[in-house]
Amino acid sequence: MSDVKNVLLAGVGGQGIILASKILAEGLIQAGYDVKMSEVHGMAQRGGSVTTQVRFGKKVYSPIIGKGQADILVSFETMETGKWLEFLKPNGKVVVNEFEIPSAPILACDADYPQGVIEALKEKTDVTVFKAGELAESIGNPRTANVIIVGALVKAMGLMDIDWNAVIEKTVKEKFVDINIKALQVGMDQVK
Repeated sequence: MSDVKNVLLAGVGGQGIILASKILAEGLIQAGYDVKMSEVHGMAQRGGSVTTQVRFGKKVYSPIIGKGQADILVSFETMETGKWLEFLKPNGKVVVNEFEIPSAPILACDADYPQGVIEALKEKTDVTVFKAGELAESIGNPRTANVIIVGALVKAMGLMDIDWNAVIEKTVKEKFVDINIKALQVGMDQVK
């Protein structure tokens, strides 16, 4: 049995997924794990899907997560959760930012935004759902939603023994360190 853990982060361009993945990877590297990360930007600048895959363990040979292999799926946008659910292990966890960004077909009135995504997830898997944008607004900076999501991911995976405050200090601009440390803790508080 492999000791490698697989994290799939999915969302839409502009949500800060790449920074979130870099924070996660940096923390894991500082903790002594071998880490591999891959990014798929697609049409990110036009509101398209963005995914990153982070794999970590004693020795990781590939950055790619296959279908049915993700220990945790972290979704920055509600609809994206359904697109990537097939990558989750049968006993995997899902962390969802309950936030809707209509895709181009939805905006063109060629499709409807899918309803009942959260309810369907709750019937199938271990899921944590919260509204990172509202939480980010409540602490004074809406751009910290991605770090709130990282905090939830860290807690959901039991990675609390890593000095995440030091990781934040290393990965974000100095003037945003304090608010992002606060955001990280707010995210951790979302997971029971």
